[in-house]
Order: sequence, then C-alpha cells, then structure tokens
Amino acid sequence: MLFALDASAAAAVAAEFAARRVAKRYLAVVRGHPPETLTIDRPLSRIARTVPGSRDAEKAARTEVRRLATIELPWPNDRHPTSRYALVACYPDDGRQHQIRRHLRHAGYPLIGDTTYGHGLHNRLWREHLGVSRLLLTCCDLAVRHPEGNAPLVLHALDATFAALARRLGWEEALSFVESLHEDGMLRAKIAALAAPLPSPCDDAQEDDV
Repeated sequence: MLFALDASAAAAVAAEFAARRVAKRYLAVVRGHPPETLTIDRPLSRIARTVPGSRDAEKAARTEVRRLATIELPWPNDRHPTSRYALVACYPDDGRQHQIRRHLRHAGYPLIGDTTYGHGLHNRLWREHLGVSRLLLTCCDLAVRHPEGNAPLVLHALDATFAALARRLGWEEALSFVESLHEDGMLRAKIAALAAPLPSPCDDAQEDDV
C-alpha cells in the first residue's frame, strides 16, 4: 500500500494511477512451465460483485510474464505422475480487476492458491504437502512519479513468507535476481518510462490488479 502525507501529494499520485503511469512487478507461483517470456494481451471487463445486470465493457489489458525458476514435484495429479510448477515475475501494463490472475488462467498457467481462477487439485496438493493455503501472488515492486518532480519513486519489498517458500523450493538464484533491481531490464524500462511526458487525459480508472 502507498500512503501520501498530504492531500496534494495524494491527488498527484492518484492521478498517476488513474493514467496507468505506474510500474509494478509481481511474483507468482503457477501451475506448469510457461515459456521464458510471455505476453498476454487480452481485454478484460470489471467483475461486478454486487451490482446486478451485465458486466462493464471490456478494456485493454496487457501483462508481461517472465519465467524465473521451475520445479517438478513427485505429486501425482489427475493426468500425470508428477506436477510441474514455476516461479514467474508479472508486469501488468494496466490495472484491470484481477488482471494477473485472469490472464494467467487464460494462458493455461493458473496461480497456486487461487480459489477463484485456479485449479482446485493443485491448490490441495500445495496445502497438503507444503502447508500452503494462501494465494501465491505478491507485489514486490511499485514505482510512480514523485509528486514533487519527475523522478520515479521506487519502492521494493519482498514478502517474507513468500521468500521463505521460494528458498524452501530451491529458488535462491531467482530471489537474488528479484532483489537486484538493476538486473531486471524489463522493470528498468518500465520505471524509466515514468519520466516521459504525460499522455493525453484518460477516463479509464485504475482497478485492483490481483
């Protein structure tokens, strides 16, 4: 979560989010072994939870995915004698509701622990074998233009529970890559783009990524 200490700063940051001028990097554990890089460009509509009637119109949504590590565990599933999983970094260009979760499901790599868009059998395997009962998705990087200038404000924090699980699975090298922000060219490019001139006003509202 990002907090501002005065109303003007809050309004400036909110405008950046509304214009989708925010760089974000998430970590996730997914079922399967995706390709080294993957771009999911699929429009999404907001999911109405309490309002009756049809859903909102679909809006552009693009998520870039980078595979960081893989593992094959000796857990039989309904099709194979073992189960494959991967640690991925996700870079959403937009902020549609549940964008990362819905995009990864569409691509055939559902998130572990996702009870809405995931796979119940694999969620159960992780719960029974590793004691994991949470959604394995966490935002580790957030960058936005500083309200008092054009320099990007970059925030980095790696969820301790998520990191401990990754180490348990032998993904230390991937975690070192995540902690060294300068090594991630995709993230660097998105942060650098924040200093570009402001685009034309946009009516799209920023929604919850996850």
